[in-house]
Amino acid sequence: MSRAPQGATEALRAALERRLLALWFPEGPDAPARPAGSGLLAALLGPLARLTGRVARRRRAQVTHRPAAARPAVIVIGNLVVGGTGKTPAAIALARELSQRGWRVAALAGGYRAARSDARLVTADDDAAEHGDEAVLLAAASGVPVAAGRRRGDALALLEALIPAPEVVVADDGLQHPGLARTLEVAVFDARGAGNGRLLPAGPLREPLAHASGMDALLLNGDAAPPLAGLPCFRFRVEPAHFRHLLDGRLLEPDAFAAKAAGRPVAALAGIAQPARFFDTLRGLGLAAREHPLPDHARIAPATLAGIDGPLVVMTSKDAVKCAAIADDRCWTLEVAARIEPAFYDWIEERLRGQPIA
Repeated sequence: MSRAPQGATEALRAALERRLLALWFPEGPDAPARPAGSGLLAALLGPLARLTGRVARRRRAQVTHRPAAARPAVIVIGNLVVGGTGKTPAAIALARELSQRGWRVAALAGGYRAARSDARLVTADDDAAEHGDEAVLLAAASGVPVAAGRRRGDALALLEALIPAPEVVVADDGLQHPGLARTLEVAVFDARGAGNGRLLPAGPLREPLAHASGMDALLLNGDAAPPLAGLPCFRFRVEPAHFRHLLDGRLLEPDAFAAKAAGRPVAALAGIAQPARFFDTLRGLGLAAREHPLPDHARIAPATLAGIDGPLVVMTSKDAVKCAAIADDRCWTLEVAARIEPAFYDWIEERLRGQPIA
């Protein structure tokens, strides 16, 4: 049996994602147009959503918590909603800030869509196809040791064996992985909230929203409203930092890059959960780019870049780590940073030290 070309497979996946997003997020400023047949699709997906609920409740019952004084403390920064909330930039910001405050920090990733599933240490120079784009990005941007693996408990064991051992491990995702014993759980939400409130695949929720009430805090991206009451809430924004050239590493501030691009065609490449958000950011920086959206975590082949015309190609950081070996002189990435309110870091430190929370 012949295998479908990668381009056709990715196009089919992108079309399915658009249809599901229209079903999952029927309201809000970024809501896609609702396609015909959505009601029938929702009805067909209902039984699968009930199965998701049963699995999620069983997993939640198996979650274990580390004693407050145990080291390393494990802080899980995760999503209840599928993709695109700003979780990874928030995890990177937390790892960097705790390091700057004097803690020995490491980070943990699952390695989604990676060729390897075993537990391993990951560096900024590793192949994203082999280790996962988020794992390599975490290693490149956090400045701390990173481990990845489908079995997060095994990856954590690698970090615990480091000398000196970390005092804190920041896990980028992992709320739904009971094999990872955790100290603190922080759920991230953006302006989409819980969408239609239904479980996968009928909605965007990985587990029932009610499970968040047993977590420790919420991180709210931008002007997001808290999806439930009774938990400490902290706010952050993901903001442009600078543009970085993929070949020589030189940095340009957004205004300088906009000046460089003035009057020249710019192509924008985004294989993330919400590519429109990336394109909107570029427009806000004065860049009118031809948009090339790809499915989240899509693999980028040399032919993908070769098929994009123009003297400048701008991509997300998550796509940049996948293009390290195939980038040409046209390629730049817009690197972003999560600006989290300082009260969040103070709250984390109080919890780590076992001090009372006001």
